[in-house]
Amino acid sequence: MHFELEEDHRMLRDLVQRFVREELLPLEGAVLARDAAGEGAHLSASERARLDRVSKEMGLWSLDAPEEAGGMGLPHVALVAVNEALGSTAATYTLPPDSPNLRMLMATVNPRQKAAYLDPYARGETISAIGISEPGAGADPAGMTTRAVRDGDDWVINGRKIWISRAAEADFTILMAITDKAKGARGGMSAFLIDRDTPGFHVLRRIPMLGGEFTYEVVLEDCRVPGWKLLGKEGDGFGPMQIRLGTRRMEMAAWCIGAAQRALDMMREYAPQRRTFGAKLSERQAVQWWVADAAMKIHAARLMAYDCAWKIDQGQDVRSEISMIKVFAPEMAGEVIDHAMQCFGAMGMTKEMPLHLMAGRIRNMRIYDGPSEVHRMVVARNLMDTRP
Repeated sequence: MHFELEEDHRMLRDLVQRFVREELLPLEGAVLARDAAGEGAHLSASERARLDRVSKEMGLWSLDAPEEAGGMGLPHVALVAVNEALGSTAATYTLPPDSPNLRMLMATVNPRQKAAYLDPYARGETISAIGISEPGAGADPAGMTTRAVRDGDDWVINGRKIWISRAAEADFTILMAITDKAKGARGGMSAFLIDRDTPGFHVLRRIPMLGGEFTYEVVLEDCRVPGWKLLGKEGDGFGPMQIRLGTRRMEMAAWCIGAAQRALDMMREYAPQRRTFGAKLSERQAVQWWVADAAMKIHAARLMAYDCAWKIDQGQDVRSEISMIKVFAPEMAGEVIDHAMQCFGAMGMTKEMPLHLMAGRIRNMRIYDGPSEVHRMVVARNLMDTRP
């Protein structure tokens, strides 16, 4: 087994770390101020425009996009290091294009869809969203009720979707709907490409989330979609959706590792400076154990992430590994960040530090893309075949 990144991947990791250090970390103060004012922990339009320009000039766009579409075609292993660096700051930024939807498109598009959707997206020219969850169907897709019905050469979609990131600004949304009610989610679920200005596609509301984030609810009312915008094969939406979800879960694991490492570094820097009752915090056993446990668990999560990424790149079945890391990394990071907040005392409770935003976002990740309980069920089922 080889436990070192290839040289070009190490160079990329160092470049992304430099981008985070020089471009993102200086923006944390403004992000924290906006969050404290109740505006959300977001980058401003001007800040994002500058980041887009600088990151593109640094060659950080289209990292895992296919080479024929102008990308670098990087493997999952290289992206672990990239996303770990991006996860270490409260000034969150996504290098275009967002990998999960990209990889779902790569697995499904036909030539017409490739030209119209994948290629511009791979170049970072468009923004996408995905609509999976519904008010009554989250982790269990069998409860999905949004229906797509054929009408001549078109599809007419009716239903409601919720917890969609970037729905308001997305140029197009990949939307999951039931096309065969008898088969349900397994064999009756299909994916569609829906442009932002499609009649009948309405962004209903913005929902404030923990960590200064937002998601959206959308409603589809007789939303007519041309037949050529069926993504992949009719009834075969579940498999490609899992590609997308697996990619996001790997991203989340890396983001959690980056956030936990940042919290650990903050504790290591602060504890030797702070004195209580005549001794440094770094001399207190409780703080020493927080630091030691954090280092061990971060190391374990990092190894799990690289192991899972390598197996994906080798084409192996990683359903158990992805569920394991999806549970372990957010729970690990939540614990490390909580200890860092405790270490800083009252200062750790303020909105002047990035810890509360990191804690909120990590807490979201225990729900996003499948709650921890469901992923534990997946691991147990794969180990013991507990299906009825």
